[in-house]
Amino acid sequence: MTKVYRQGQILKAIRKQRILTQDELARTLRGQGIEATQVTLSRDIRDLGLVKTADGYQLLGSPPAKGKGGLLELLLDARVAQNLLVLKTPAAHAASLARAIDEQGWADVVGTVAGDDTVLVVTPDQRRAEKVRKKVLAFVS
Repeated sequence: MTKVYRQGQILKAIRKQRILTQDELARTLRGQGIEATQVTLSRDIRDLGLVKTADGYQLLGSPPAKGKGGLLELLLDARVAQNLLVLKTPAAHAASLARAIDEQGWADVVGTVAGDDTVLVVTPDQRRAEKVRKKVLAFVS
């Protein structure tokens, strides 16, 4: 069994059923004859760009399940402070949101820094920070 196959089965599983924890994911895979350690699953989740939402693991950018979930759940507040955009998330979700923003490749974003519940988005000036704020709000809704 290859990494690509295991990751494909992870994607198939999260599309088919609600998986809330890595333990549930490991049990689901084990039921298919795939053994994976917690470290391996953590790496796979990161590599696949999965985010943990109230509806379980979901692929970044995938349509939210039942009108909820996805990136919308990851953004609580978005404020501009000069050339910076400060994004508030629930605890432990800042890295997922920062990664999603980084992967967009927006020219107005110099970079992101993620803490536990805060993402700092650096832009060249306040005008572009406002522009990125609008993009982020459109991106997550």
